[in-house]
Amino acid sequence: MLAVDEVDEKILEILKRDARTPYTEIAKQVGLSEGAVRKRVKALVDSGIIKRFTIELSRPSRVGAVVLISVSTSTPTSDVSKKIRELPGVQDIYEVTGQYDVAAIILAENIDKLNDSIDAIRSIPGILNTNTMIILKKWS
Repeated sequence: MLAVDEVDEKILEILKRDARTPYTEIAKQVGLSEGAVRKRVKALVDSGIIKRFTIELSRPSRVGAVVLISVSTSTPTSDVSKKIRELPGVQDIYEVTGQYDVAAIILAENIDKLNDSIDAIRSIPGILNTNTMIILKKWS
């Protein structure tokens, strides 16, 4: 696996804020040439550290929620996570430690569709309970 140094970390932070940042701009910020930045980004992609470059759409009319989920000890958490991932509106799934086992990020067109997604999550076998938090504001 590629050893990530301090410069790579800076490049990753810049790309996380805006994946379309030109290599010339990244080079200025990290003190390297454009070519050196291009090679480092390629190495980060080739090694799998950067999985994909993506966009985030601004849709103020959408409703977001974080759903915390408790899974029965007799059900593999990864099985539940896979089923949740297939549901409409699910953006991200995290297996977590603490009081809950899974955290799901959901985006929906409105509260009714969000509620449909939450009901679908609750119907998955092995889920004991959920705790839903509506997202009021996102800081990037």
